[in-house]
Amino acid sequence: MKKSIILFFYFLLSLCYSQNRLNDEAIVSQHKRMVYDRWGDWRPYGKYFLGIQTNFAYATVWGWLAPKRNRRYKAGADIRPLKIGGEEMKRTILAKEQEKLAEKIKIRQDSIYKRKLQDFAYWTPLTVDADPLWLLYYKRMLKPLKEFPDKLSDWNGFDEEGYKKLYSLGTITRLQENLDLLKNQYEISRTVSMPRGKRFILYHKTLIGWRKFLSNLDSEKKNASLMISYKQREKERKQPSEIYNHQTDMKIAERVFIKYRQLIHNN
Repeated sequence: MKKSIILFFYFLLSLCYSQNRLNDEAIVSQHKRMVYDRWGDWRPYGKYFLGIQTNFAYATVWGWLAPKRNRRYKAGADIRPLKIGGEEMKRTILAKEQEKLAEKIKIRQDSIYKRKLQDFAYWTPLTVDADPLWLLYYKRMLKPLKEFPDKLSDWNGFDEEGYKKLYSLGTITRLQENLDLLKNQYEISRTVSMPRGKRFILYHKTLIGWRKFLSNLDSEKKNASLMISYKQREKERKQPSEIYNHQTDMKIAERVFIKYRQLIHNN
């Protein structure tokens, strides 16, 4: 019996409400103004009798008894945060733009990271032969420098006289210094550990120097040939002519007479 009474008591409690739901229209209007619905609906409304406002609630919220900030709020601009152009909408749009920017930065950072890993793979001289740019261009362009003799004296592009002439003028020594510098740059670019970009800058610098060296070498070779040719002409000009200027008229007449007698005798 006692248990039945307790169960009945709990059943009655379950049917009761601990709180009553209130629906204050003024608060609902305020909520609408605070978000996006609409600006206005200033509840509680004023009530007038003979032109005199008689609603005490209106007077304390929006009227002459209300704080100044309430009256400024009512007379002020539309400040709904979720309206089009509202502060919260601006913050939301800005947050989305920042998310897109962060994603772009992340993608760029990942690209830079991958590029750094690729560059690091070509950092050591052990992998320089596998670099695509080296295989496609610089290997072919720098091959003549690699195969060029270390000493200009071993190069078969000079004849002996031209080499001696340029050596006497100091040109061979200068060209040899330039060649040694280019050979050294090429060796450094192939054997020293360095960033990939710096390695290709050194490749290109060596290639430009090699082209300039070939141009100077060809120019000096032509100059040596011209000097030798000019010297030979001067030597020929100073030698006595083979024309018979040294023979007398008598000897010339004797030679003509002898040839004439031989011609008659043969006939």
